[in-house]
Amino acid sequence: MADKPRQGITLVAMIAAGVFFVHLATNHRYGFHRDELQVIDDARHLDWGYVVYPPLTPAVARVAFELFGASPRGIRVPAALAQSLIILLAGLMARDLGGGRAAQVLAAAMTAVAPLAMIQGALLQYVGLDFLWWVLVAWLMIRVIRSDDPRWWIAIGAVIGAGVLTRYTIVFFVAGLVAGVVFTPLRRHLMSPWLWLGVGVSLTIAMPNLVWQYRHDFVSLEFLKSIHERDVRLGRTSGFLIEQLFVPASMFTIPWWLAGLWFFIRRYRALAWMFFVTLLLFLVMEGRGYYMGPAYPMLLAGGAVVWERRFIAHKTALAVAVGAVVLGALFSGALMLPIPPVNSKLWNLTTRVHDNFVEEIGWQELVSTVAGVYRQIPPDERARTAIFASNYGEAGAINLYGPALGLPRALSGVNSHWYRGYGNPPPEQLVIVGASEKEAEEFLESCDVRATVKNRFGVENEESGGEVLLCRGLRAPWPVLWEKARSFG
Repeated sequence: MADKPRQGITLVAMIAAGVFFVHLATNHRYGFHRDELQVIDDARHLDWGYVVYPPLTPAVARVAFELFGASPRGIRVPAALAQSLIILLAGLMARDLGGGRAAQVLAAAMTAVAPLAMIQGALLQYVGLDFLWWVLVAWLMIRVIRSDDPRWWIAIGAVIGAGVLTRYTIVFFVAGLVAGVVFTPLRRHLMSPWLWLGVGVSLTIAMPNLVWQYRHDFVSLEFLKSIHERDVRLGRTSGFLIEQLFVPASMFTIPWWLAGLWFFIRRYRALAWMFFVTLLLFLVMEGRGYYMGPAYPMLLAGGAVVWERRFIAHKTALAVAVGAVVLGALFSGALMLPIPPVNSKLWNLTTRVHDNFVEEIGWQELVSTVAGVYRQIPPDERARTAIFASNYGEAGAINLYGPALGLPRALSGVNSHWYRGYGNPPPEQLVIVGASEKEAEEFLESCDVRATVKNRFGVENEESGGEVLLCRGLRAPWPVLWEKARSFG
């Protein structure tokens, strides 16, 4: 019996490794996602902050780019690794909550089949890395509660600092953590210097980004306000509560995470506070359903422990648990792994559920189309011609694939691209992609449509059918136009 916990973690590690290799085998199926193109482009301009996110995700992308080159499979290695570590942490949480081998394996498996976990292993976004920090904080909190050793606050502070450098929404989880300390016996740790040293560690790690925000007038708050208003306007936040049943964790694992929540209410109230306060804050602030995703592995770990203690001896209960994992894997894998051939029946089904794969199609063809227009310009005019991209995906694609086709760096007014300016000397005419003639002629006197963006699959996405324009004649000086060109997306 003494070896079972250790055997359990070995099996958990095997599950985590298996998921990693599944992602490694499938993550090259299409192309880069538009969000990844933005991250890669920002990775070429390392800084302590960006309009859209803190600095850690572009820094990770830069490392992956240097190690593995400009391939989707290589860039996504950190994303797949993060999800595998989350699976391992789920097993560790089950172990530290008193679970044996069965609980550890079940917690890991149910975490692995969550739809959000599946898709975040297939894309390099700040969401997936943020996921890891939340789960690591939850595990460390379990260590604090069980050991009553305040020295763990140093590690918690370090992880929270890394979380702030990844995505600012971790502050909602931290608010839940604060409630979990204040309203449970953990409040005695408020008198411990270790807790306050942990606070100092988190602030020290986050400080360079906070300084960057100060120097840039806290532009990320303006960006987040703009994006939130867009999401509310489009109805993307209206299903927050109902989405908790099938986005952050598999719908087939609902009984387990509910059991875990009840387990925490009875025995680990600090973790229950962390969940409920975070949920309430996102609900009041009209967050999107997937924002709560990182809070569910700890619930699944708790639920797996409850299941093991009460039902492990029942063959039917074991069959139900295995069935839940298998159904969850089939459902999430079919919809969230980049495996269906483009325009197949399964592909068409995934596009009705989410648009991630659709947004990975056609980027190199877009750049080739822009290059064709650029080459039509007489050589003596090209030196005075710049390429203007209307969104961050277009700008990132042109900057990634364009140099091989002789294209200059793309200009764009969106997000952090705006800070990189319009060049010196300023261009006299523009090749514009992603804007209509009417939109472009608010800034320039005349525009001609020179090409239309298409992709070989005929997939309809944000870029397909877009026009490539050649525009001349500035309606105002460049500093004035550049201020007007600024946008968030």
